[in-house]
Amino acid sequence: MLGTTARGDTLNAALLFPRYLLLCTARTVILGLVRCGFSLVDVMVMHEGSSIGVFRLLGACRPNTIAAGVCGVSHSRTFIPRHYYFQTCGPSVCEMSSSNRTGSSPLIFILTGIPSLPTSSYWMALPLCCLYLLMLLGNCTLLWMIKTDHSLHTPMYYFLSMLSAADLGLSLSTLPTMLAIFWFESTSLRFEACIVQMYFIHSFSAIESGVLVAMAFDRFVAICYPLRYASVLTSSLIMKVGVAIFMRGICVVLPVAVLIKNMPFCRPRVLSHSFCLHQDMLRLVCGDVRVNSLYGLTAVILTKGLDSLTILLSYVMIIRAILSIVSQEAQAKAFSTCISHLCAVLIFYIPLIGLSIIHRFGKHLPPLTHTILADAYLLVPPVLNPLVYSWKTKQIRRRILILLCQRGTQQLV
Repeated sequence: MLGTTARGDTLNAALLFPRYLLLCTARTVILGLVRCGFSLVDVMVMHEGSSIGVFRLLGACRPNTIAAGVCGVSHSRTFIPRHYYFQTCGPSVCEMSSSNRTGSSPLIFILTGIPSLPTSSYWMALPLCCLYLLMLLGNCTLLWMIKTDHSLHTPMYYFLSMLSAADLGLSLSTLPTMLAIFWFESTSLRFEACIVQMYFIHSFSAIESGVLVAMAFDRFVAICYPLRYASVLTSSLIMKVGVAIFMRGICVVLPVAVLIKNMPFCRPRVLSHSFCLHQDMLRLVCGDVRVNSLYGLTAVILTKGLDSLTILLSYVMIIRAILSIVSQEAQAKAFSTCISHLCAVLIFYIPLIGLSIIHRFGKHLPPLTHTILADAYLLVPPVLNPLVYSWKTKQIRRRILILLCQRGTQQLV
């Protein structure tokens, strides 16, 4: 295998850090150093009689077998800290470089499609494309109708146009990577692009949450104070609310991207989803993540946490006002005006709450569960919101029917 001197160097190096060898599984055997220049860098590993391969650094043993330590042997055959650090990171061994990026090798993340499915899966790519086309058609149709029909220039439909714009932004943020994975088998994404995608996903998610709060306030004023509706929800107030929601989404998420940009990351840099999420990237950090985790939790509480409580409080007051109405027909009519918004709230928050619970308490669940909830959180609301509002809102439904009848008449002529 190696010469006598090489075997002696290997034995000396191994004895200098015995816990590496002791923590390896009994059937994993280090055959020896491929190169012996008093630098413990290349290790060939045999596991159960079959060669695993040549690995850089000593941390080439089986997953979950190396605890922690520094790697590197000086010319005096004593261990010295180098630019590498080992630690166990879930089911795999992590390697932390002293720098995330170098001029020759940019930092690359590997995206994951659907577990247990091949990367290139056309039967999965076709429905995905249909969902995106349906989302684009539905939301663009809503925006076009609200813009062209002057009877829809009311506060409720202004807020609905904001919701459609947020849905478009949220879907278009995930579109490039998801189509690249399922159509072109392109799973790699540069660190900078991953940061940008993460920023836009969380920003548009916060914006959509804020729009749902504004729509809840609109329904509250319309039902509880119907005579003051026009004087309270003026065009200037709606514009200010829209700007405030947009700026909140941008400013709250910006520190998240700035904080994670300078963090060192473990290898392999494999993400759990087809897009970049903050909690997924944070899982790969080889360093102190307390500040990132604390700010991320604070941002979620200040946006979606407060928003959900505000919506809940609004509907408690709405239900009280509806129940105080004597006529059952008037009660049903008042409640019917809230059904579309209530469906939008449930469509948005149920996958979000489920994903948060799974990330916190469901680490033992299969990866497919995490993937389905994450995809549902980002893909289902933009697709279903236009369908729900088109079906449950009389004015929009009538406008769509008029548009279809006009197209049919023109074709017959």
